[in-house]
Amino acid sequence: MERRSLRRLYILVGIFTIALLALLVRLFDIQVLRHHLLSGLAERQHQKSAELRGKRGAIYDRRLRALALSVDRESIYINPSDFSSSAEAVTQLARPLGLKEATILEKTQSDRQFAWLKRKVPPDESAALRRLGIKGVGFVTESQRFYPKRSLAGQIIGFVGIDEAGLEGIEYGYDGTLAGEALRVLLDRDARGRPISLRSDALRQLPQGRDLVLTLDERIQFVAERELREHIIRLGARGGVVVVMHPFTGEILALANESAFDPNIFREATAKTWRERSITDTFEPGSTVKALLAAGVLEERLARPDDMFFGEQGSIQVGTLTIRDHEKFSWLTFREVIERSSNVGAIKVGQRLEKERLYDYLTRFGLGSRTGVDFPGEATGLLRPPQQWSDVSLASLSIGQELAVTALQLATAFSALANGGMLIRPHLVKAIIKDGEVVQETAPAQVRRVISEATARQVTNILQGVVTRGSGRAAAVDGYTVAGKTGTAQKFDATLGKYSPQKAMASFVGYLPAERPRATILVSIDEPQAGVAWGGVAAAPLFSAVAQQTMRYLRVPPEGSHVRSPELPIARLERSSADTTAVSLSVGNFVENVREILRETVDQLLSYVWGHFLSVDPKEARKGRKKTERSDR
Repeated sequence: MERRSLRRLYILVGIFTIALLALLVRLFDIQVLRHHLLSGLAERQHQKSAELRGKRGAIYDRRLRALALSVDRESIYINPSDFSSSAEAVTQLARPLGLKEATILEKTQSDRQFAWLKRKVPPDESAALRRLGIKGVGFVTESQRFYPKRSLAGQIIGFVGIDEAGLEGIEYGYDGTLAGEALRVLLDRDARGRPISLRSDALRQLPQGRDLVLTLDERIQFVAERELREHIIRLGARGGVVVVMHPFTGEILALANESAFDPNIFREATAKTWRERSITDTFEPGSTVKALLAAGVLEERLARPDDMFFGEQGSIQVGTLTIRDHEKFSWLTFREVIERSSNVGAIKVGQRLEKERLYDYLTRFGLGSRTGVDFPGEATGLLRPPQQWSDVSLASLSIGQELAVTALQLATAFSALANGGMLIRPHLVKAIIKDGEVVQETAPAQVRRVISEATARQVTNILQGVVTRGSGRAAAVDGYTVAGKTGTAQKFDATLGKYSPQKAMASFVGYLPAERPRATILVSIDEPQAGVAWGGVAAAPLFSAVAQQTMRYLRVPPEGSHVRSPELPIARLERSSADTTAVSLSVGNFVENVREILRETVDQLLSYVWGHFLSVDPKEARKGRKKTERSDR
C-alpha cells in the first residue's frame, strides 16, 4: 500500500517537473528568444504613431503685409468617465459653447475616454468655460488659419481645412512649404485601440512651417478688385477679371475677380466663387490677337506699317462664311488695320503669314500651353494644330476666334511685346522665408525669344496709335504713353450652335509707360450689356482707372517729369531687376537694330515711289473717312 502511494507521488512529482520545465522553456522563448518581436507588438497595441506638423507658415504680400496667419485657438474635449452627466452640468457646458444639450449627452454616454466637444473655439468661449471649472473637461491648444484682409486676394491665397492642410490656391499649391516638416509622435491608446493622450513633450519639438512672400501688392490688388466690381455693376456685366504683372520679371502684382471670397468662411462659398478665373478659365481673345498677328508679320517682313490693304467696304467672303467689319473701310495702311481693328484687313494680313507661320507665332507667344505659373489648376487653353484647321480657320484665328486663352496667357504674351520680345514665365511667389531669413528667391525666368527687339518696338509704336487715334482711346492715362489693343469676341452659344449676337467678351490689354513699361494690365469683361459690349467702351476705361493708380503706387513719375520720387527698397529691387533683364534682352542685337533702321529708310523711299505710281493715291483713298471712329470688334 505504501509502495503504491509512493509510486503515485513520484508520478505526480514527475508531471509537475515536466510542466515546470516546459514553462521555463516557454518563458525563455518569450523573454529571450522572441523579446524584441513581442515587445514591438505590445507597443503597437498600446500606442499609436501619428504625424503632426507645427504652426503653419504665414503668407505676405511683396511688402511683407500679412495675408494669412496662424493663431493659437483652444479646442475643448471631454472625458466621459470623469464628467458628471447631471442636467445642471450639461446645461453649464452647453451654454458657453453654443452646443445642444442632446449633443453633449450623446458624447457623455459614450464608453470612450476622449471625445471632442468643439475645436478651435473663440477666446471668449474658452475663457468662459475655464471659469466654470467643470470636471472632466479639458483644453488643447491648436493652430487656426486666419486671413486678416478677409476677401482681399481670397481666390489667390485659397484656404485650409480643419486639420490645417491646404485645400485651394496658394495654400494648396505650397502646402508642403507652409506646413513644414512632419514629426511622428506617439499617442497612448485604450483597450479598444482609440487614442486617449498625446505626449506633451513632443509638441515642443514640432518644426514650424516656412513663410511665403508673394509678388502681389496689397494696394494694387485692392484697387483692381474695387474698380473691377464697381465697373461690372455699372455695365450690368456677368463677370470679369483684371491682371497686373511686371513685363520684365513676370511678377504678378494683382489678380482680381468679380466675386468677393473670404477664406475665413470658405464653407459658405461655392467652388465657382473661390476659383481664380484669370488662371483656370478660358475665353476667345478676339481682336487682341491682332497685336500678335502684327508681330509675326513684321518679324517675317511680310508687311510694312505703311503698306496698303483694301477693306472691301466692310465685308469679306471666306469659304462659305461672310466676315464683316464694324465699319465700311476702303483703303487702310497696315498700321490703321491694327489701330482701327479691321477684321477684313487682319484676315488679309493673316493670309500673308499663312497657316504654319501663324500657328508658330501664336504658340511661341505661349497660346495653347500653360504659362508655368506657380499656381494649381492652370488651364492649357486651346489652339488646334494646322492639320485640324478648316477652310475658314486661318481667317478666324487672325481675328481671335477658334482659339481659347486664359487671361494670364494673354497678359504674358503682351508682356513679351512690352519687354523687347522675350516670353517670361509669370510667378506669384517672390521668396520663401525660414526664421526670418530668405532661403529661396524666385528669379525672372526667360522662356524663349519670340520676336526681335526691333519688331517689338514697331508693334509698340502701332499699339500706341490704337490708344491715341484708334479704338482704344478710352484707355489713355494722363501723363503716360499707353500701348494696347482692344478686343470684342462674340461668345459661342451651344444652344444655338453658333456665335451669339448678344453675348460677348470685351477686353483691353496694354502696357505703360510704352517706352519703358512697368506694368502689363489686362481687363476682360464678361457679357457687358448690349450697347457697351465693345472692348474700347467696356474694358478700356477700366484699364485706364487701374493703370493710373498702379503707376502712382509703383511711384513711376509721369513721362517728361524730371522729378524722381523716393522709392522703397523693394521698388529699387524691381527697377534693378528690370534693368538687368532689359540689358540681357538687348545684348547681341546691335547689328540687327542697325539693319532695321536701314531697312525702314529704304522702305520709306520705296513706299514714296510706290504711292506715286498707284492708280489710286493712298492719300486720296483716305479722304472722306468718318472723323468719329467706332470701337472695334
